[in-house]
This record gives sequence, structure tokens and C-alpha cells, in this order.
Amino acid sequence: MLLARIEGNVVATRKHPSFEGWRLVICQPISSAGEPEGTPQIAIDSHGAGMHQRVVISSDGSAARTAVGDPKSPARWIVIGVVDEKEPGIPV
Repeated sequence: MLLARIEGNVVATRKHPSFEGWRLVICQPISSAGEPEGTPQIAIDSHGAGMHQRVVISSDGSAARTAVGDPKSPARWIVIGVVDEKEPGIPV
């Protein structure tokens, strides 16, 4: 699992059939201080996270394929939660 920030939506004229009805978002992994860390990832999002909102993403491809209902889907990353706020004293 990684903390990430939504940086944009993916628009595709053609995509794998398992992605029909799913929103694809560009997620930039970030540090607890909010600084970019690593390569942006494309994830499926059922939570409706907004632009620049912090989210938790998982690279559990099995969970992503289960979510889209296709065991042969190329899905790997999935948004598993939206970070609403940071509690004082607790690093996020």
C-alpha cells in the first residue's frame, strides 16, 4: 500500500473490457510530507477521489482483478481509500 495523490484522469478510446464502467486515475505516490516519491501509477477508482486528493493505493493485483470481476484483467493498482484529514501528531 502507498500513500498517493490523484494527479489526473485517464482517457482512453480503447481499453481492456474489464475496465468498462471503471474510472482510471493517475496516482503519484507521495511521502508522509507530501513530496512525490517514485513513478506515477494508473489505478482503478470506485471511491470518486477528486483531483489532488490524497488516497491509499494497493498494488494487490489479485484484489484489483477481483474488483473488476475478471481474473485475466491487466488491473494491478486500485484505490482502496480516500484520506480525509490528517490527525495531529500522527504521520500520514
